Amino acid sequence: MTMKLDGKVALVSGSGRGIGRAIALKLASEGARVVVNDLDEAPAREVVAEIQAAGGTAVACPGSVTAPDFADRFVGTAVQTYGGLDIIINNAGYTWDNVVQKMTDEQWYAMMDTHLTAPFRILRAAQPVIRKLTKAEAEQGRRVMRKVVNISSVAGLFGNAGQANYSTAKAGITGLTMTLAKEWGRMNVTVNCVAYGLIMTRLTSTAADAGGTANIGGRDIKVGVNPDLLAAMEKGIPLGRGGTPEEAAGAVFLFCQPESDYVSGQTLMCTGGLTGI
Repeated sequence: MTMKLDGKVALVSGSGRGIGRAIALKLASEGARVVVNDLDEAPAREVVAEIQAAGGTAVACPGSVTAPDFADRFVGTAVQTYGGLDIIINNAGYTWDNVVQKMTDEQWYAMMDTHLTAPFRILRAAQPVIRKLTKAEAEQGRRVMRKVVNISSVAGLFGNAGQANYSTAKAGITGLTMTLAKEWGRMNVTVNCVAYGLIMTRLTSTAADAGGTANIGGRDIKVGVNPDLLAAMEKGIPLGRGGTPEEAAGAVFLFCQPESDYVSGQTLMCTGGLTGI
């Protein structure tokens, strides 16, 4: 049976853990050659090893997506290692919550830089590469479809108390998605977005399970959700539970496979039926 992404080259930011890891594994299982990224080198290399052990192909590109040189290095890794670029998944991110009157400029810009500026830089760096590949394919009489999937959140669609920074950045990524769908259609690129609800990862698990904090960029950021609040959140989901990383990855895969070649500029809610928060 032919794998749906056989030979494709995929960038997946923030893929050393959680949803990103599940996306990288899913794309690799369908034949994609994956560039795995994580803020820390060890998780990125662990996912590469996991893909390779399963018979897939992957290479690591560790580092912060917010670094000024990261986008060129990320795209360059795909081109230099595999000679092309077909799929871009802008997944890297975290939350740093506070009510607006207590939110610092550092908190605000941290979310803008991670969730909006970093995807913008990656896509900007990728454009000349994709344009060159598309031109060469057109001269050969071929049309090759490429895919961009940006990751948003229901917080970006409906807002969420305590997350003015995160909600604003995630709303922005939907605007970037719709704009690039219009700009990049001529290059045979579909650009879509997946907005997640409650997905069970280390950032959304109970505080006791998560250990309380995660060190991100030298900052100790509080992670996890109070168990009682988590239970209440799950009760509000029509399917009655939070989603798994693998289910989250499945929503991204819908936009990466050939069956979605004529779907662009869309935001898909992956929420277990939740239609607002």
